[in-house]
Amino acid sequence: MSVSHATVHPVPVEAPPLQTEDANAPLAAGVRMKDIQGTPGTIGGLFLRFAQFLFAVVALCVMATTSDFPSVTAFCYLVAATGLQSLWSLALAVVDIHALLVGRSLQNYRVVSLFAVGDGVTSTLTFAAACASAGITVLIGNDLGSCGQNHCTEFETATAMAFLSWFAALPSFLLNFWSLASR
Repeated sequence: MSVSHATVHPVPVEAPPLQTEDANAPLAAGVRMKDIQGTPGTIGGLFLRFAQFLFAVVALCVMATTSDFPSVTAFCYLVAATGLQSLWSLALAVVDIHALLVGRSLQNYRVVSLFAVGDGVTSTLTFAAACASAGITVLIGNDLGSCGQNHCTEFETATAMAFLSWFAALPSFLLNFWSLASR
């Protein structure tokens, strides 16, 4: 009876790399750092989205409850811009909540570029509408002195809320744009 014996071929084993004593050494290439707060899919990003949404909805509601806002184009533009800002912020807040619940990172190039472009467009529209509305509010209140016949307080409140919505949207845009530029 002829039985063959198995031959053992040792597999070369490499020693693990030595640990350096410096714990603050730079990370190896290809290792990502933690997501920066304020970017999509983080608690900071969700907070910014919620602030954008809240301020835009308040501006929209205050302006829409006045009876004479349709007579001024800048105020109609403010209503349209804050309406778009509130819808955009609400949609992205839902995406952020989903990403946080399932533990998914939203640092994909396409997702971040979509968020950056959308944030750039909506924040620019909101800022332009707030500036136009502020100009008209100053014209009505200071130059014409006709606040008695108009809703100056409501116009000023809606304009201030639109500026606050823009202040909350700007960090989102800048962080997303920076994230794209640093790739």
